[in-house]
Amino acid sequence: MKLRPFVSFLGVALLSACAGMSPSEQRMLSGTTGSAAAGAAIGAIAGNAGLGAAIGAGTGLVGSFLYDQHKQSEERAYRQGYQQGRQEQPPTPP
Repeated sequence: MKLRPFVSFLGVALLSACAGMSPSEQRMLSGTTGSAAAGAAIGAIAGNAGLGAAIGAGTGLVGSFLYDQHKQSEERAYRQGYQQGRQEQPPTPP
């Protein structure tokens, strides 16, 4: 029961810390922290919560980095297509 207020405080602190971050930083932070929490829970069941959290954080960071690269690629393709569409306007009728 003493852990619950700390976890609540930590959650609020993480959410407020995201306010000044770029979308890439937000994705990587949320992926890392979520995976670390899941890894800690699985590690606690297996007998080593610290190792589980470390493995979860590492895989979460790598996974969220790859996901961020994919989202950035989508955004670049969208902007490129949008610019091409704006440049190729049909001629106006007389």
